[in-house]
Amino acid sequence: MKVYIVRHGQVQYNVLGQYNTADEDLTELGLQQAEELKDRIKNLYFDIVISSPLLRATHTAYILTNYDNSIITDERLRERSCGILSGQPLEVTNREEYWNYNSSIQYGINENIQDFFKRVFDFLDELKTKDYKSVLIVAHSGVSKAFSGYFYGIQDGKFLNRGLKNCEIKEYEL
Repeated sequence: MKVYIVRHGQVQYNVLGQYNTADEDLTELGLQQAEELKDRIKNLYFDIVISSPLLRATHTAYILTNYDNSIITDERLRERSCGILSGQPLEVTNREEYWNYNSSIQYGINENIQDFFKRVFDFLDELKTKDYKSVLIVAHSGVSKAFSGYFYGIQDGKFLNRGLKNCEIKEYEL
């Protein structure tokens, strides 16, 4: 099965360089990014499209599929919860440590990276049991980091630079 993961288009928190738990919509640039990606993938066929339930991901998914209403959402594709860090500049944490699978540092009330990856891995393990040929997943940078860990292994545990940029797409074989 081919699994394509896309990170949602740009949102205001991306522009501001802040942690985000808000359910916000795409910026004008985010809308443009989604439209451009739609053109690049127009010849790909997907048996199913599964999105994070957050607005920025579902809106991106709707654009990519010409507003197809058959998109399924899955809670396991939500971004890693940053808890009380929401709205704070990214610099309030050591980003290498925040995205280090082997780190025990907890910044406020956030979702532990191991629990976050387990949530995404459970989604992928379940997807493996399905009989799809091609799947489109629309989610978040953190989810794309977890995909990297699932398909390429945890390696040194450093995931800061293993995520997708806004409206970037990556293909995996499941």
